[in-house]
Amino acid sequence: MTKRGRRLGAVAGAALLTAICASGPERPQAVSTASDLGPLPADRYRYAPRDYQRSQRAEALLVRQCMAEHGHRDFPLDPRFPSDPVVATAVGTDYGVLDLASARRWGYGWDPAEQVVSRPKGRRMTTAEYAVLPACDTEANRRLMRGIDIGRDWLYATTRAAEVDKAVRRDPRLRAAWKAWSRCVTEQGFTRYSDPVAAYTDGVWARGSDGNTRHTRRERATAVADVTCKRRHHTAELWHAVRAREQAADIARHRDRYTAGLGALRTYRANIAEVLRSLGRRGADAPR
Repeated sequence: MTKRGRRLGAVAGAALLTAICASGPERPQAVSTASDLGPLPADRYRYAPRDYQRSQRAEALLVRQCMAEHGHRDFPLDPRFPSDPVVATAVGTDYGVLDLASARRWGYGWDPAEQVVSRPKGRRMTTAEYAVLPACDTEANRRLMRGIDIGRDWLYATTRAAEVDKAVRRDPRLRAAWKAWSRCVTEQGFTRYSDPVAAYTDGVWARGSDGNTRHTRRERATAVADVTCKRRHHTAELWHAVRAREQAADIARHRDRYTAGLGALRTYRANIAEVLRSLGRRGADAPR
């Protein structure tokens, strides 16, 4: 790491840690979501939810154009497959559960009534269309990735995430914070976990294929203790500060590669914008 990288990382981490310590035992505003903690240095280098939404739209337009060129002129933008696939949902979290009200009611899961499952709105594609789809998917992806060195530059920050996370998990202050949180949880009569993610992902909660849990009394009580102890010890805030410091250091250490990765992401966004301008104006559902 360069001296500049160490200095930037230390300043970023120390500033937030100082704010945490100065806040006293009660914070004026409790952390209920990861976004409450603020942005991280690597965020600007990463694929964002808006990128995904726009890319899905652009890809659908490109696929529809390709299908028309293969003789399927009424192919819908959002088709159903010939047979409906079984969908499993992967559940991830950066800091475990954070919202106390949600923990009280849903434990490590969520309200099934509020779960939004994206289902295709178009008609079911035919067998003949389905046979052509893989080639059109490949062509659409090639168009959106035009001008990008996929092997070197694409989503470089994401490829570094695992290494950065290892550094975060080795941080002595964070390990001490996890121990304090774990001790707090066990003192309330619950299982000893190494860290909040271990509690969130415990197999005993029996997540289904949709990622939701059973919301048992034990699960909900554990989740409440989990959140209470996070708030008492400012676990998420310190964790976020360590992540910020390690990300800043990694960016400084690999500045050229991060910059190239950001350039690739901007090229990708420009490709999407061009497709949406050229094909999107023809209408969302108009046949080709």
